[in-house]
Amino acid sequence: MRIIKAIWWWLGEIVGEREYEKYVAHLRAHHPDREAPSEREYFRQRFAEKNANPGARCC
Repeated sequence: MRIIKAIWWWLGEIVGEREYEKYVAHLRAHHPDREAPSEREYFRQRFAEKNANPGARCC
């Protein structure tokens, strides 16, 4: 059972399942005066940033 949980955690980390929670924790720890965006707003901003700055993508 531990192996299954470890694999599930690892897959969640790869796909960014806990990305929003980590971001909110970072904001609370390092920028307590800033209000955290909703999860929907966070991902909207994140994907807009990735589309504006594609980095190493070919297209």
